[in-house]
Amino acid sequence: MKNLALDVLNVTKSYRRYAHRRQFSTLKSALIGRSLTHDLNPSELITAVDQVSLKVPRGSAFGIIGRNGSGKSTLLKMVAGITKPTSGKVIIDGRVSALIELGAGFHPEISGRENIYINGVMLGLTKKEITKRFDQIVEFAELEDFIDAPVKTYSSGMYIRLGFSVAVHVNPDILIADEVLAVGDEGFSLKCLDKFGEFRRQGKTILLVTHGLAMVERFCDTALWLDHGKVRADGDPRRVVDSYLIDVGQAEEQQLSSEDRKARNSTQRGQDSDQQSNHLVASEEPPEDMFRAEAGRWGSGVIKITEVAINGPDGPGHVFQSGEKVAIRMSVSASKPMNDFVFGISIFNAEGVCCYGTNTNLEEMRPYTMTGNGEVTFTIESLDLIEGTYKLDAAVHSQEGRPYDYHRLLYTFRVKSRTKDAGIYRPRHQWTFSSNIRFHSS
Repeated sequence: MKNLALDVLNVTKSYRRYAHRRQFSTLKSALIGRSLTHDLNPSELITAVDQVSLKVPRGSAFGIIGRNGSGKSTLLKMVAGITKPTSGKVIIDGRVSALIELGAGFHPEISGRENIYINGVMLGLTKKEITKRFDQIVEFAELEDFIDAPVKTYSSGMYIRLGFSVAVHVNPDILIADEVLAVGDEGFSLKCLDKFGEFRRQGKTILLVTHGLAMVERFCDTALWLDHGKVRADGDPRRVVDSYLIDVGQAEEQQLSSEDRKARNSTQRGQDSDQQSNHLVASEEPPEDMFRAEAGRWGSGVIKITEVAINGPDGPGHVFQSGEKVAIRMSVSASKPMNDFVFGISIFNAEGVCCYGTNTNLEEMRPYTMTGNGEVTFTIESLDLIEGTYKLDAAVHSQEGRPYDYHRLLYTFRVKSRTKDAGIYRPRHQWTFSSNIRFHSS
C-alpha cells in the first residue's frame, strides 16, 4: 500500500435474486420446517462482482467502463464502504468522498443548507470546517437562490450539482464518482472536468465510472472493463476502450441481424398468405407517401430482389465506422427477359429522415436487357454519416415507377464514430487557424 491509494483484493459481492416466498418467524420453526437450507440455496443468489482485483496508485485517475448491470456501481459502493464485499478485501489509504447515487445521503424534507452540514459531517468534517467552505459549496453548485428550499423540490440537475459540490469541497484524498457528468447541463459538466483537473494537479486520486469513453481515454491513467461482474481487460485506457468497443460492436451486430431477420420473416409470411401467387403483395401500387410508409415489401415480382447484403472492409455486417467504404449488394432474379428496369437505394435515419436516395434512372443509366439471376452493387466510397442507426430501402421498378420488388426499411445498419457530431452528414473537412490561435495537441 506504500504508493497505493486503493487496493482491491479478489472482491466478490453476491445478492439474493428475489425475496423469500415464505418467511419463517423463528430459527426453531425454520429448522423444524427444514426451510433454512432451502432459503439459502445458492441458485437464488446473483453475483454482481466476481473476484475483482485492482490497484490504484496515489494521485492517478482510474476509469471503470462496462455495460449497464456489469457491476460497476456495486464495485464503487464496496470501495466507498457503502456495502461490504461477500468475500475479498478493500484497502483504502486516505479520506474518501463518494458521489455514487443521485441524491444519496440527502434528506428530501429538509433544506439544501441543512443537507450540506449533514453530508459534511458524514464525510468527516467538523461543523466549523463546513461553515468555512459553505459559500464555496453553494456557489459551485449554482444554488444560491434555492439553498434554503427543501431538497425534494430540486430537479435531478440540482441534486447532482449539490452532491458533487459537497463531495469535492470536503478535500478528499480519493474522489469516487459514478456517472457524475450524465446529469446536468454542459456548463456544469465543464466545471466538473475543471475540478477533476485541479484534483489531479493536487495529487489526489480519482476513481471514475462513466459511459463517456472519450473522457476515459483522455483523462484516465488506467482503465478497467467489467462485464457481468468479471474483469475483461485492464491497463492502458485506449487499449481497454478499443477492446470494449469491439465487443459492443459484435453484440450490436447480432442484435441488428436478428431484428432484420424477424422483419423479413414477417414480410415473407405476409407474402405466403397472399392469394395472388404472382404478386409479392395484394397490390402492386406503392403507398401514397413513401417517406411515411411502414416497413414492408410490395411489387409484381417480375424482377425480385432475393438478397441484400451490406459489406464493409471485413465483409457483410450491420455495424460500420463513419468514413468506411461500404458496398450494398443486391441479388436479383428476372422471371422473364426484361428491358425496362430501374434499381434504387435510399438511406433513412432513425427519425425517418431520408439521408440520401438515388436510382439508376436518376443517374441516366438506360436499361437494355436483363435475364435470369444477377447482382447489383452500389458502392459508397466513404460512409460519411454521423453516429447513429439507419434503415435501408432497396428497390427495382419500371422506368414509369411501377414496383417490381420494393423492400421498405427491411435492412438496418449502425454507424459508429469517436466524434459525436450533430446532424446527418459528416463531410470531409479540416480546420485552419491564424498563428495567434492555438490548441493543445491531442
